[in-house]
Amino acid sequence: MTLAKFTSIYFIFVGLLIGVVAVLPLVFPDKQLLVNNFWVMFGFLAGITYIAYMLVDIGIKRDPEVGIMAIMGSIAVKMIFCMAFVLIYSIKAKGIGSVFLLNFFSLYLLFTVFEVYCLLRNLRHQNLK
Repeated sequence: MTLAKFTSIYFIFVGLLIGVVAVLPLVFPDKQLLVNNFWVMFGFLAGITYIAYMLVDIGIKRDPEVGIMAIMGSIAVKMIFCMAFVLIYSIKAKGIGSVFLLNFFSLYLLFTVFEVYCLLRNLRHQNLK
């Protein structure tokens, strides 16, 4: 999968997520489902996922033998940046709540599953060659 194709699919995925997030408060108006700075967290996770995929794409194109190391490295870098984000957020917003944890880890899981799915599609096409 080329980077341009991934980018277009990624923007569709992000658009769908934004649509779901925009509808949630309308469906459940009496419950607080999102933290105050949800869109900052969403933008951070969307950006770090895109950067991680770009690093993997560059690593696989440069040397397919080192592609697995590029994948593992990008996942590790993404996890370290996400842990730093949670640390900074918990320091700034005294008393981290279950709503934040639910928001953060659901977004982290969704973006990571999407990234791994796209990476596996790349590896599948590479094995067919």
